Amino acid sequence: MIQWHLDLYGEFSAICIALQVGPDSGAHDSWSDYLQRYIKWSRGDQNKNSPINPYRNPDLVENVYVWETSRKVPRLWRLNAQTGTIDSASVRPDLSRALDRLQKHSANLAVALRAWQSADQDRDTNEMSGTASLRSSAITGWQFDESVPLIAHPEVRNSDSTPVDWIVIQFDRKTIRARILPTLVRRYFGGPIGLDFNVAVVATGNPTRIIYSSVAGFGSQDADAYDSVMNLFGPPPESLEGQFWQTIKNSEALESEQWRSFSAPVWFPTIEYGAADSSWMLVVQSRHGPLQAVVGRVRRQNLAISALVLLLLAFNMGIAAVAGFRAQRFADLQMNFVASISHELRTPLSVLHAAAENIKDGVVLRHGNLERYGSLMMSQTRQLMSHVDRILLYASIRSGKTHYNMRVLDVSEIIQRVAIATEELMKESKCTLVQNVAPELPCVWGDLYALCSCLENLITNAVKYSGKHRDVSISAAHCRTADGQDEVRISVKDRGVGIKHSELANIFEPFYRSPAANAAQIHGTGLGLFVAKHVAEAMGGRLSVTSEVGVGSVFTLQLQARHPATMNSQPLDHQRQEVL
Repeated sequence: MIQWHLDLYGEFSAICIALQVGPDSGAHDSWSDYLQRYIKWSRGDQNKNSPINPYRNPDLVENVYVWETSRKVPRLWRLNAQTGTIDSASVRPDLSRALDRLQKHSANLAVALRAWQSADQDRDTNEMSGTASLRSSAITGWQFDESVPLIAHPEVRNSDSTPVDWIVIQFDRKTIRARILPTLVRRYFGGPIGLDFNVAVVATGNPTRIIYSSVAGFGSQDADAYDSVMNLFGPPPESLEGQFWQTIKNSEALESEQWRSFSAPVWFPTIEYGAADSSWMLVVQSRHGPLQAVVGRVRRQNLAISALVLLLLAFNMGIAAVAGFRAQRFADLQMNFVASISHELRTPLSVLHAAAENIKDGVVLRHGNLERYGSLMMSQTRQLMSHVDRILLYASIRSGKTHYNMRVLDVSEIIQRVAIATEELMKESKCTLVQNVAPELPCVWGDLYALCSCLENLITNAVKYSGKHRDVSISAAHCRTADGQDEVRISVKDRGVGIKHSELANIFEPFYRSPAANAAQIHGTGLGLFVAKHVAEAMGGRLSVTSEVGVGSVFTLQLQARHPATMNSQPLDHQRQEVL
């Protein structure tokens, strides 16, 4: 029964995990972000790094709404996965009571997280709200209304003390009754020739309703007639009733009577409109033997679970050991970085000091020499500023305080700015920057300074590792991905020393420098590629690399294309992102 319930919970919570709604996510995500995640989940779009979700059943979700209660006049929006739009929606009669309840509990986050409680419940709300605020997972804050059924989550748009909006997910009753419940019953209560148990899901109340029954008429008996009864919703984990499972964990054995009627181990907090709790009950009656035989099997399963827990503990210890090793390795990289950056900063400072001393002592008098010294000092100053800017950007990335001014950008403008910014570097290194930009490229969406900085990092690296071939190329082209998405790819190519295949997985880590680069005494801090990768991902793109030792490397910045039609269809979302 517990496994059956956990799978049911997985079916209901799959959409929560897919939408990635968290207590503070509203400070970063727009409604269109949730729409895109809903579309991907509905269509089953996954990349190779996406975890496989066995509970992805889009037909279980009837509608996904946004209930904007932070407005003076609340508005209801519907996320339309079919058309990819956010449509205005009217309040349906079956939703009105639930939406009114959510609106009344939208004053701030603390109130919203307790919207499931009825006004006349005698609960320790201070303790529960404090616990709820500490919980952090993909299902934190979701609240269930069994009468619709639906789940809702508060969405903070400004701060915890301001009114919230709501993400509301309405489930399809027909899908629950006709497919989800029968499938789970066959999975956990079925045998070689049919069901081993009579199973029903009953909604308590006046009158009692049978939501599902494996046998006609089963589920209408008194509670004492069943072998076992389980409250599907159960108490929330924060409540005192929720400590039932902690008692089970600490007890050596349980009497069979304790298993006859019990609550499920976990569920969303259920919205309660009165003092009498309503719930769905799973009732089971064995068809082939006494309950003690079932209890015996459960005990054997518990032994197997205990063995699995021991294995998991051993596995966790192994993970902890690996994490300790990685932490030590990161500390070593940081120490190497301190030594490297000290050298990188001292070299231009020494040159600046020597040049200034020569000018002060009157060694340099002729105009031509003064001009040469000024150029030298500017070059070294620019190198110092580059190092300091990179360190400051790394610090802002690690602290999560990086801000970008997002707008529509012309790719040719980006490349032209990068070419001007690296002109002095090319002259000093006696390198040539070859540009190959395809005509009529679509625009991209991003921060001009950040993207230029990303490409300048790539070009600087290409110059440093170009070897005897003193030409670096930058190209831009319009491409279409395997899933039909338009993107612009900007590539920086060199014909230098290349990168070993074993090192490609590490080059984007902070402070990492290859042994070959250290042996060749090529200057660097190990932050350039890390910063470039972060910028690419912050712009909604990605940074990839292909390389061959002795042939060269190609770093490719892939950005989503923004056509005029696409930009005109989403002005509201862009405005919201700028404001946030």
